[in-house]
Order: sequence, then C-alpha cells, then structure tokens
Amino acid sequence: MENIKTGVDVPSRATVIIHILTACIALVGLTEATYLTVLAMTGETAVCGGSAGCFQVLGSSYAKIGRLPVASFGAAAYFSVFSFATLAAFGYPKAPKFLAIIISLMFLFTLWLLGVQAFLLHAFCRYCLVSAALVFLLSGLTVATPPSAGASR
Repeated sequence: MENIKTGVDVPSRATVIIHILTACIALVGLTEATYLTVLAMTGETAVCGGSAGCFQVLGSSYAKIGRLPVASFGAAAYFSVFSFATLAAFGYPKAPKFLAIIISLMFLFTLWLLGVQAFLLHAFCRYCLVSAALVFLLSGLTVATPPSAGASR
C-alpha cells in the first residue's frame, strides 16, 4: 500500500517489526565494532577475558586493511544497516534493497573472516564470533522479511 501524499510505501506490521529488530541488532553490532575500532586506533588492548586467541586475531595483520582496522569497516556497515532498516521501517521503497545488499556483503565478508581465523590464524576472537552471529542473525531476518506490496514494480 502506498501513501498518496508522500509516495512512501506503507510496510506491513510484520515487515516493520523485522526492520525494527534489524535496526536494534545493528546497534549492538555498531557498539561492538566501535569499541574495537577505538581500541585499535588508540593502541589499547581489548578485554578478552584471558583468551589468547582474541589477542592473536586482533593483533594479526588481518585485523587491518591498509591503515584502518577491519572493525572500522564493520562499524560503517552496521551503521548503514541501522540507517537502511530505519528507513525501511518508515516505508522508503529503496531502503530494503540497499539493506539486503549491505547485509549480503557483510555475510560474505564474515565468512571470509571466519575462514581466516579457522584456517590461517588457528585462533578465534570472541568479539569476532559475536559479530559473526549478529551478521548471521541479520541475514536470517533479511531472508524472512516478507516482500513489500510495491516490490513488483
């Protein structure tokens, strides 16, 4: 259904709920990624609860792309997901497409990072695993989102 005055699609209640959940999960991911970015930029050590794998992963050459920590890209991605999910909940017609694209890219990058941890570093970071779980959850919510009424246009 489309609002005639604004030209904005009015999403179903289920779609709105899924987009709100997506935005909330993205905020959790944004918080974690921002924490890791700040630690990497300031040279501080993450609180890993004595996990040697955490230090090994976060201190590896794979933890940076150029001069930027990988977590900073995660923070940008989570912020984008939050923004697009919020816009989608309010019925902006292109937001769900951008949301799906960003989450798909995050999913693929997460698979690559898990592969690096498992097969190259032979160590796992607790923060990275939490982020991977959040991305898998976001991916599931994206797949579960019902198509909008205006999707056939």
